[in-house]
Amino acid sequence: MNLGIIGCGAIGTDVAKAADKMKDIKKIYLFDIKPNASKKLCKALKKAEIKSVKDFLEEVDVIFEAASQQAVKEYAEEILLAGKDLVLMSVGSLFDDKIRKKLEGLAREKRCKIYLPSGAVCGIDGILSGSIDVIDEVTLVTTKPPSSLGKKYDKRKIIFEGNAREAVKKFPMNINVAASLSLAGVGFDKTKVEIVADPVVTRISHKILAHGKFGRLRAEVENMPNPNNPKSSYMASLSAIATLKRIVNPIQIGA
Repeated sequence: MNLGIIGCGAIGTDVAKAADKMKDIKKIYLFDIKPNASKKLCKALKKAEIKSVKDFLEEVDVIFEAASQQAVKEYAEEILLAGKDLVLMSVGSLFDDKIRKKLEGLAREKRCKIYLPSGAVCGIDGILSGSIDVIDEVTLVTTKPPSSLGKKYDKRKIIFEGNAREAVKKFPMNINVAASLSLAGVGFDKTKVEIVADPVVTRISHKILAHGKFGRLRAEVENMPNPNNPKSSYMASLSAIATLKRIVNPIQIGA
């Protein structure tokens, strides 16, 4: 299998290095709007080559996006039209119903898949299973050091309360987990989100609270920062790598 990677930041780097060690992946193509980022990463890999998305599109089986919502808008449709599977880290881009439905329609038409890693949150599998019947309520509470939000506060402050659709709009770089949770469960408008900035904490935490016919669910994770980017959780990279392994492995685990 050949892999294309859009975005050579912290997550893209982690995924590329992991893919470089996978026997099932023969070739890796890299692209980043910052040429120095792709050049630096390419030097650290054995199987990699730098090409534009347009140039490597026909060469790959799967494309991994770890760039931005703008990159999804720019490339996702073209990727699916080419019949290629797509792994999206910028899940927040799918809050736009028009874009999401169009991409879903293209994937069905071309018989390819759009994979959404669970990212820096735990409990998505439970929400996905519970959604087969009725889920009454889903709430995400995200607590971050103010610096990871680009803010400065002397005391704990709730900086957002609302639904996931509003959260993803206001914090496009910080709350992709809300998008994944919404798509797994009750949708963007019904999923409640609370974002807390707390100068006391040193780690980013995500807590999911849900109840429905399945029972009650409470899942919480305190994330270590990514060594290459303190603003990103290391769990997000691990989730992306796990998704890639799921694509190549014959045994599938989880809901």
